[in-house]
Amino acid sequence: MSDFSVLVTGGAGYIGSHAVLALLDAGWRVVVVDNLVTGFDWAVDPRATLVRADIEDEAAVRGAIAEHGVGAIMHFAGSVVVPESVTDPLKYYRNNTAASRSLIESAVVAGVKHFIFSSTAATYGIPEVVPVREDSPKLPINPYGMSKLMTEAMLADVAAAHPMNYAALRYFNVAGADPQGRSGQSTTGATHLIKVAVEAATGKRGHVSVFGTDFATPDGTGVRDYIHVTDLAAAHVEALALLVAKPGESHTLNAGYGRGYSVLEVLNAVDRVTNVTIERRLEGRRAGDPDALVADNSAILAALPWRPKHDDLDGIVRDALAWERKLAERG
Repeated sequence: MSDFSVLVTGGAGYIGSHAVLALLDAGWRVVVVDNLVTGFDWAVDPRATLVRADIEDEAAVRGAIAEHGVGAIMHFAGSVVVPESVTDPLKYYRNNTAASRSLIESAVVAGVKHFIFSSTAATYGIPEVVPVREDSPKLPINPYGMSKLMTEAMLADVAAAHPMNYAALRYFNVAGADPQGRSGQSTTGATHLIKVAVEAATGKRGHVSVFGTDFATPDGTGVRDYIHVTDLAAAHVEALALLVAKPGESHTLNAGYGRGYSVLEVLNAVDRVTNVTIERRLEGRRAGDPDALVADNSAILAALPWRPKHDDLDGIVRDALAWERKLAERG
């Protein structure tokens, strides 16, 4: 624990709001910067301070850093829909790369010493070897992955030139919701499989599309590593503690469980948990979908005292379902 505050960008969004909860629960002071374009002000825990601003609004960001004594930034703000990045690449290079450059400059100018970045397994593209290690080739196949990889490169260069260290966490498939029901994935039109499946199970959707049944996997559907959002948030808090303890070191770490589930296995889990049989519509595979994308998580387990507490597919589905029902009550 330190005497500085943590600035969380995108803290009104899905993963950011869970990181805010994890930081507050661990005793940190938190200020959130979010433009609320895709986030929700009600998703920000009232213990945090919310500043409504764009991260490239340098006056607003630097003002928040100065006013709240910010010593670390957790950066979640950005655009995250992979197919949209293909059709609108400039949006992704603006929101994910150019805006990150502006935020990093604000951090350097203000003397912020620690920076934690929300990166992605999409930086690997279609890996030749699974599980994927951090030193695997970085060959993104879409602008989303490339926009995140470019930000990783900026952070490495900035950390070499300035007194700032960073941790880039490459997320695999984030799912679930806060077990205490304080936050969850609230965006409409979500594309994540477990979110889509629990929407179907609660009547928000009529079916779930299964994109591709001819992958080189045991049941022919794509295999992914699903990590509970609360475990992911906890990893950010541990990464911050490491950056503070060892200011000369930076880290790039996979954030996953190291095991994968196929699309059909996930849908079967949703059926089990909900006692509803979801309609599956088999469709052609999407361009660029890897057969399997699973983390080698040995590096994060070695670097941090972090250990997953929610590594259970049915449990992830139960938490996602509970949040979906809570959203339905909100109307």
